[in-house]
Amino acid sequence: MNIAAVASRAVTPLVYIVALVVWEILARSLKIPLWMLPAPTMIAAAAIEWAPELLSNSIVTTRETVLGFLLALVISLPLACAIAFSTWARKIIYPAILGLQSIPKVALAPLVTLWLGFTEWPKIVIVVLVCFFPILVNVVAGFESVPKSMVDLMRSLNAPQHLVLWRLRVPAALPAFFTGCKIAITFAVIGAVIAEFVAAQEGLGYLILMSTSQSQTPLAFAAIIALTAISILLFYILEFIEKKTITWTP
Repeated sequence: MNIAAVASRAVTPLVYIVALVVWEILARSLKIPLWMLPAPTMIAAAAIEWAPELLSNSIVTTRETVLGFLLALVISLPLACAIAFSTWARKIIYPAILGLQSIPKVALAPLVTLWLGFTEWPKIVIVVLVCFFPILVNVVAGFESVPKSMVDLMRSLNAPQHLVLWRLRVPAALPAFFTGCKIAITFAVIGAVIAEFVAAQEGLGYLILMSTSQSQTPLAFAAIIALTAISILLFYILEFIEKKTITWTP
């Protein structure tokens, strides 16, 4: 590895390290109150002190996020196929989905909790509602991105519909599918936290709510950092799967 490559890889971590050092210096030199903006070292100390609670609540939020995301996949993929290949499905289903998407999920969270009770299911349902739309829209766009000339070519060779689907439309839709998944997984974490804000006894959203109500700002920041780490980890897992699955794109 040459020096230019090493320097290129070192730029990003160096920028973040410098930003943290500047934050630390400003927080201490300006004597910013701890409840308002703690220094990074104070956040790190809180993270170490509350490590068991952060870990257990991170597991809860991650479980809600992943389950909701997988359920959104199960629901959105068949609907995307129906919308892409049926004019009637597009006319009937699409307006309802657009209407559902336009409703703020914050407004729905209390109702979902009222309907499903104080269990984990309201959080999972909110994650589904948040993830559902970006996956569906991107898969539909992927199916429709196939050039008409290629479809006509396969039909001229008397290729059956299922072969056109699996050999042409599905490979063409995969990049858009993964784009939708990567957008959805970042929203999924937000959806889980929104639901935990409304009614929960565990999870990082609940921990943030409790810590801010007790002015334990360093702990709230530590929980926010844990949320960010979960979101980034899930995003890169999807990107890894995408690179292993789609081998025909640069």
